[in-house]
Amino acid sequence: MKLQGKSAIITGAASGIGKEIAMTYAREGAKVAIADLNFDAANATADEIHAAGGQALGVAMDVTSEDAVNDGMAAAVAAFGGVDILVSNAGIQIVHPIEEFTHADWQKMLAIHLDGAFLTTRACLRHMYSSGRGGSIIYIGSVHSKEASLLKAPYVTAKHGLIGLSKVVAKEGAKHGVRANVICPGFVRTPLVDKQIPEQAKALGISEADVIKKVMLKETLDGEFTTLQDVAETALFFASFPSNALTGQSLIVSHGWFME
Repeated sequence: MKLQGKSAIITGAASGIGKEIAMTYAREGAKVAIADLNFDAANATADEIHAAGGQALGVAMDVTSEDAVNDGMAAAVAAFGGVDILVSNAGIQIVHPIEEFTHADWQKMLAIHLDGAFLTTRACLRHMYSSGRGGSIIYIGSVHSKEASLLKAPYVTAKHGLIGLSKVVAKEGAKHGVRANVICPGFVRTPLVDKQIPEQAKALGISEADVIKKVMLKETLDGEFTTLQDVAETALFFASFPSNALTGQSLIVSHGWFME
């Protein structure tokens, strides 16, 4: 097992990408803290992992709350004896043209994506540094960490910001054996993406089928969505990589939508 003896905390892990990463990590031997705003759903995911023979803990966490993040991290560390991996995954989506975006929605988006990444990173690093065990910090970015799309000003801004945060964490964490990376998926059929389809259809004046074909998958090489498992396997790759050679790097998982 690639993560035997490791412990991980994953935000937004009660559903979607976060849940798939949690299930994958647990199958590979990790003890996993399922951190989510929805505590009942977090516990339900932890129960699924237990039923499959893994070790997991549900943790209530609002990633925009300093106290909630610190308390949730402390609970995970107390239960597992430390933390080796953080996957900063919690996120939402709100789509509008810039002139129609409210300041409140802009702030909400940045708070969840960027403040959440900062607060969970800071809390995790304190434990990683004091333990001397090193660790891996993984941010779930997006192809929008690399390029822009219509209607997504705060999302694109936040996802670009994760690249910068990761590079700083990689530089500061190096002497402590902590590495940092960003996964940049294309569109994945999660509830977050399904919600966008009718919203974008309305905003752009096109059909939902055209949103999928002509917006979401237009630039892919095969017309395929990125899958949950595509992202989870990439998260496993970063978490289990045997050296610091890849620290500070981002990896695009998008069926060729964006290349560099």
